[in-house]
Amino acid sequence: MAIDHPEAVAAITAAFDAYERALMANDVATLGAFFWTDPRVLRYGPTENLYGPEAIAGYRAARDVADIARTLENTRILALGPDAGVATTEYTRLKSGRRGRQTQVWAQLPEGWRIVSAHVSLLD
Repeated sequence: MAIDHPEAVAAITAAFDAYERALMANDVATLGAFFWTDPRVLRYGPTENLYGPEAIAGYRAARDVADIARTLENTRILALGPDAGVATTEYTRLKSGRRGRQTQVWAQLPEGWRIVSAHVSLLD
């Protein structure tokens, strides 16, 4: 396995950046398209456990976006061969100052790079 496969790092970085732009714009349809459309996809959040694309989409459509703006730091992209990788970052919400962490597992599927597992947590 080639750790930090250059093409995979570039592709995951581009997908991660596009996901972040969609998140900041609260573009629910685009956010949903980044996730694997399989019942095994999951997203663990600070207060919720979401299993399957429908649960993730439902959460996105109903969530409060009052404190959505954030800055990122210590973002890392690690490719695990040409078809999978992990994106991690720390963030600070601008309105509340709350800090958190985010981990996304990305896989290159026939439809493109998709998040197959995600975990978001707050530090306080």
